[in-house]
Amino acid sequence: MRRIAPLAALMMALTLAAPARAVLPGERLADPALEQRARTLSQDLRCLVCQNQSIDDSDAPLARDLRVLVRERLKAGDSDSQVMDFLVARYGEFVLLRPRFAWHTLVLWGAPILFLAGGGIYLLLAVRRRRVTPASAVAPLSEEEKARLAAALKAEG
Repeated sequence: MRRIAPLAALMMALTLAAPARAVLPGERLADPALEQRARTLSQDLRCLVCQNQSIDDSDAPLARDLRVLVRERLKAGDSDSQVMDFLVARYGEFVLLRPRFAWHTLVLWGAPILFLAGGGIYLLLAVRRRRVTPASAVAPLSEEEKARLAAALKAEG
């Protein structure tokens, strides 16, 4: 019995760790194919209240309204892209969790690449600056330099 308790606790923890979905039973569509399309679309749409959650995960009233709107559009026969275009036209591109690649989002998509390239160039230059010249590449001291060095060492002590 003592071996079963930790296993049961682990199973309970794993069950509770599963992501909670905010879709209420009354929102679900009877057609499983349409419901799956609605769930897929809902995961790509941002909750405008929470801003970092999809409408599929959010409990906010506006997220519920958006989920219902997505399902209504799908029932009306809209394609996935038509539903997304409708929502973008109505709420702006901010409603998309993954913005579209376009000229006005180029900074958003290109900034990470520029930062990585800039960091790589900086590291390369820093390594080159710190590189020590090997002793074999240094020219030996001339007789005059040896004499001056000896005189300087004698003067110090």
